[in-house]
Amino acid sequence: MPAGVMIPARNMPSMMSGNGTFTGFGTSSGLTLGQIMFQPNNMMEGQLHPLEMTQNTSESTEIARMRDEEFDSTTKSGSENHEGASGDDQNPRPKKKRYHRHTQHQIQEMEAFFKECPHPDDKQRKELGRELGLEPLQVKFWFQNKRTQMKTQHERQENTQLRTENEKLRADNMRYREALSTASCPNCGGPTAVGQMSFDEHHLRLENARLREEIDRISAIAAKYVGKPVVNYPLLSSPVPARPLDFGAQPGTGEMYGAGELLRSISAPSEADKPMIIELAVAAMEELVRMAQVDEPLWITSFDGITSVLNEDEYIRTFPRGIGPKPTGFKCEASRETALVIMNHINLVEILMDVHQWSTVFSGIVSKASTLDILSTGVAGNYNGALQVMTAEFQVPSPLVPTRESYYVRYCKQHAEGTWAVVDVSLDNLRPSPTLRCRRRPSGCLIQEMPNGYSKVTWVEHVEVDDRGVHNLYKQLVSSGHAFGARRWVATLDRQCERLASVMATNIPTGDVGVITNQDGRKSMLKLAERMVISFCAGVSASTAHTWTTLSGTGADDVRVMTRKSVDDPGRPPGIVLSAATSFWLPVSPKRVFDFLRDENSRSEWDILSNGGAVQEMAHIANGQDTGNCVSLLRVNSANSSQSNMLILQESCTDRTASFVIYAPVDIVAMNVVLNGGDPDYVALLPSGFAILPDGTTNAGGLADDGSGGSLLTVAFQILVDSVPTAKLSLGSVATVNNLIACTVERIKASLSCENT
Repeated sequence: MPAGVMIPARNMPSMMSGNGTFTGFGTSSGLTLGQIMFQPNNMMEGQLHPLEMTQNTSESTEIARMRDEEFDSTTKSGSENHEGASGDDQNPRPKKKRYHRHTQHQIQEMEAFFKECPHPDDKQRKELGRELGLEPLQVKFWFQNKRTQMKTQHERQENTQLRTENEKLRADNMRYREALSTASCPNCGGPTAVGQMSFDEHHLRLENARLREEIDRISAIAAKYVGKPVVNYPLLSSPVPARPLDFGAQPGTGEMYGAGELLRSISAPSEADKPMIIELAVAAMEELVRMAQVDEPLWITSFDGITSVLNEDEYIRTFPRGIGPKPTGFKCEASRETALVIMNHINLVEILMDVHQWSTVFSGIVSKASTLDILSTGVAGNYNGALQVMTAEFQVPSPLVPTRESYYVRYCKQHAEGTWAVVDVSLDNLRPSPTLRCRRRPSGCLIQEMPNGYSKVTWVEHVEVDDRGVHNLYKQLVSSGHAFGARRWVATLDRQCERLASVMATNIPTGDVGVITNQDGRKSMLKLAERMVISFCAGVSASTAHTWTTLSGTGADDVRVMTRKSVDDPGRPPGIVLSAATSFWLPVSPKRVFDFLRDENSRSEWDILSNGGAVQEMAHIANGQDTGNCVSLLRVNSANSSQSNMLILQESCTDRTASFVIYAPVDIVAMNVVLNGGDPDYVALLPSGFAILPDGTTNAGGLADDGSGGSLLTVAFQILVDSVPTAKLSLGSVATVNNLIACTVERIKASLSCENT
């Protein structure tokens, strides 16, 4: 047996049979302690090298051979290695184990070799063991322990160094805190509140942006906050009340619309609410996908063979949990619509998950929206798994239809490659409100990738609403579900996708007269027209951001007016702005009304401000397949010299569910800048125009091409009555605007009645 290998006698009986032969040693999972050579004087405290369990096959073979040699030598001369081994069974007292210690010469030689080569191979270990009188395995274990010792020493040194640096930083931090606590203001000598000024400034900037967007969602200053949701400072809270009409106590003041008590009181969810919100969103996503894909018996085809009607009994059986039973007095509106739109699925998801882009694309439906909290931004750099708590106000472009306020969570999920879904579901159970008038059951869309950059969109809209505040004129349209239904969402999305495609178009035909071919000029003009449309839609509805006053006793009982100040807004002329709007029914199809109002050749028949002058189209940009979807720049050739240089920016847009003709006078110099690609945000606009909806009598509920069905027409004007914001509104100004809108309505009715006969 090699010199120095010691096998403790206490380990022998368990491995020895009654006849003195060794049994079971070949299957032992460990080596004897005598085979592991420790050097206590050179080891760190508490550091013993355990056997590595990842030895290779050759090492295992060598270990087995060492075992056999050791046990053979033990059976031959056990007395050479142990004292009193023969009496081990008779003496129960354990005897102290004696271990071999390397000589000073062996340690010095191995340490010298370690400095040159800390990882010797098999050949080097054998050569070193032969020179020092050690087995190669002993040499191997010494080097392993030495490497562990060096690593531990290095880590301890690093820890000591880091601890020293940490203490230094902590001392510096305490010194700075003490200096700040004793700092004084250089101006007044009083104590300072460090950080308070920057926080207040940031808070005021957010508040300023919120108020500007509520007053007018298209101002240039608010545009700087694009894509930055104001968390915990909702855009819909605390709207600025409209300035009351200051013309004395007249008996003509009538009904006043509310100021959004529901959304005003809503704040971001608490930490305790978030698990419940996540669970609700996941269940809503599963419900939406089934609602979008399953047909009968959940959806039943109506008599016209086109629209689908939700089977409410089957819905309750299929989704028994949901968000609870329908509130008393509420009506169910459920619809589903599918369309192919010219936009890829990635861009569609981005529009739906960005509150600014979403409210811009659907400006005719969404009067205002805000992200209260973002619970998840998604994974892998996209919106898969994105979860955000939102508030929104949904509208019909008429002051006669109350808006629908909703507090909900929006959840986005990728179901397969090229297939996404975005779902909304109300969170009203978390914030019960007595003023609740609308609940969104799982609603949203399923988006599927199609060839050539198209996407298939299946939209599901499912709400429960108290519609008792709707004017009788719009009752049939709203009750049919088409005023807020899936068809309107999909039709608007389809039209806006065409508009966005026209913005990016580069193959513009140059042969047509008046077509704007300058790419930068096209983008600037379309951006200006977009701001004009958003301003009109936000100002014509019964939004809680402003208050309408109904004029009575003036011969026009349905005219509603409101006034507001415009100060320091580059996108709006400064002063007192008076808005007036009215809605009425026409026995003419929406398509005929739209074609009449958008045609510059028939403009003199209804536009009083043009004074009967001819209107000429100077430039236009087509932004859709329908010829009625375009942005135009018109010149009024009036005999009045003061109006001879007046230009009118007009956008006309139409789809199956609604049409708009919106216009605003613009300055020639400003428009030249825009047409050359300049910034359109600083062009002052006061948009006026028309919103045309079907009356709901047609089965499809949309714009009938066959001339059937009537129209619901909303006329709205914005007039700058005084350029001084502090001026008082006179009764004469209100009467002038009232006469203007009344005369316009009469002219439209007369012209269309003549055509109808």
